[in-house]
Amino acid sequence: MFPILFEFPKWIPLIGGHALHTYGLMVAVAFLSGMLWVRFEAKRLGIDPQKMMDLFFYVVVSAIVGSRLLYVFASVPRWWMDPAVFFRIWEGGLVFYGGLIGAVLVSVWYCRRHRFSFLTVADVFTPGIALGHVFGRLGCFAAGCCYGLKAPVGSFWSVVFPYNSAGIAPANVPLYPVQLFESFGELVIFAVLFLFRKKKKFEGEVFVLYLTLYPVLRTILEFFRGDKIRGFIIEGMLSTSQFISMIWFTIALALWTTLRRRKTV
Repeated sequence: MFPILFEFPKWIPLIGGHALHTYGLMVAVAFLSGMLWVRFEAKRLGIDPQKMMDLFFYVVVSAIVGSRLLYVFASVPRWWMDPAVFFRIWEGGLVFYGGLIGAVLVSVWYCRRHRFSFLTVADVFTPGIALGHVFGRLGCFAAGCCYGLKAPVGSFWSVVFPYNSAGIAPANVPLYPVQLFESFGELVIFAVLFLFRKKKKFEGEVFVLYLTLYPVLRTILEFFRGDKIRGFIIEGMLSTSQFISMIWFTIALALWTTLRRRKTV
């Protein structure tokens, strides 16, 4: 809706004449909110906040790289003809699941190296992931990426991107605002995790709960997505994100069963 927040006056050194992209700003806000959450939760649980901040740095880097890699590989035809497309993040194009996979792998490595329990650390970070995703999807809405299918004309749940600020989304067409739907859904998930974290019965349960809730939300919303560039496993039937959602949901059920059984032994 507003891909460019504003442009810096040309007289300003270094940044003059350049634009501040709303998508990039919201991604920065997303990471900042996640960082503040991790620091808050680490202090509450008596975990070294500095160690968690160090891990957060690795998580940010791995999440950006992983999310961009999955987007480029799944969504950009003949990406090898223009390798620089990987670095143009301000144009949009970060696939959340790629970032999640990258962040989990790096977190496992970090926890093993510093002798932390991965499940405990995952419970600390997970609500922050949902919170950050709230702002990330607002950035998608501003950039017009991840847009929805055409909605019934005049429906109160539709949104129209004007031609002069449409960004990536089709202009002057009523669309389902799936970015806003997902942002709200992530806010609800964050609230659930926030309340649940003090009632968990075993380490890793908050993480497992998230891996159960988000794939369901994502799978449903994918049916309302209209950006076919995101990639499909089965064209028009099963998107890449739905396929990954199925994998994560299966992993979550297996983890819940294993960890719950281990707790009761």
